[in-house]
Amino acid sequence: MAQRRALRVGVVGVGFGATVHIPAWQAEGAEVVAVCAPRRERAGAAAERFGIPHVFTDYREMLGLDSLDAVSVATPITLHHPVVMAALEAGHHVLCEKPFATDQALAREMWLLARRRGRTAMLAHEFRFASARTRVKELLDTGYVGPLQMAVLRLLRGPTSAQPPRAHAPQRDDAAQGAGHLGALGSHYVDCLRHWFGEIDTVSGQVFTHRPERTLPDTGRSVMADADDTFTFTVHFTQGGWATMTASSVAGFGSGATIEIYGRDGTLVTPQSGVNPPSHGTLLGAKLGEEALAELPIPARLESFADPRDDRLMPFRLLVREFLRGVDEGTSPSPNFYDGFRCQQILDAVRESSRTGCSVTIQAEAPS
Repeated sequence: MAQRRALRVGVVGVGFGATVHIPAWQAEGAEVVAVCAPRRERAGAAAERFGIPHVFTDYREMLGLDSLDAVSVATPITLHHPVVMAALEAGHHVLCEKPFATDQALAREMWLLARRRGRTAMLAHEFRFASARTRVKELLDTGYVGPLQMAVLRLLRGPTSAQPPRAHAPQRDDAAQGAGHLGALGSHYVDCLRHWFGEIDTVSGQVFTHRPERTLPDTGRSVMADADDTFTFTVHFTQGGWATMTASSVAGFGSGATIEIYGRDGTLVTPQSGVNPPSHGTLLGAKLGEEALAELPIPARLESFADPRDDRLMPFRLLVREFLRGVDEGTSPSPNFYDGFRCQQILDAVRESSRTGCSVTIQAEAPS
């Protein structure tokens, strides 16, 4: 069999793009041929660091490269839609960061265009591939807990001392730009819930901005952020059962993160010390009749390698492997743009519920 030519990738964005995207693509055998960032010095520094031949400050110019097969989008959220749409129109495969869009209408446009163009299009919900979460999916699928009753999720962190207001940054502090704790981290947990338990049909929730004080970096004048720093939601699954999540980035001495799954026949718990699930995690479980929760072994096949450069690199590299398989097979493996659209529906529903005080019914829409 002839060896497949290395996929030629252009990366837009050199923040998380340089920390995780570029190293992951290169580690999995792709050829990163171009990098793009608004500031040429930052793009050039990333190109020099990783041996990338082409540097751009305008993604539209990058998309005109003949030697380009795929685009990896690691930009601020407001640029996801224009970059993704332009890349798809140019005929490229696309991997896009989360949260997918600022609203579900834009997310739906990207999903439908990817489907029409027949391109591999995936979303960077890499934590599906963290070892403990993958093992939870396997155990759920084989009936370890039985029918779901409820899942309880907590993500509570915050300061341990008084802090002055930080400098205002629109990409981090303005809700209109897609900023907020719900999108930044809640989107990963919504994707996790859909992956484990299937589609969500009703949503209720609230978003809060408990610590809005900011200062303008040029004048020091006080301004108020409107991006959420705290949220809570409850979702009901079409197949039965429900889940609730409470999260905050400003909960002083916050207790950290955990997911607890309660079924008719057993329980699973995934503790974690940071905001993200570790690549090599811990899983606790027990079936009714056993004495207590105990640590469950995670098969070595789910922790086949480690990447010490950044703990997010192992799951992200596994995501890239799925992307490469999709390109070879002409498919878009999950988490794909349809998953991104469905996740965005839930995020929008939480905000709508917070505004109206009413639960929101999610409109079903088949992937094809």
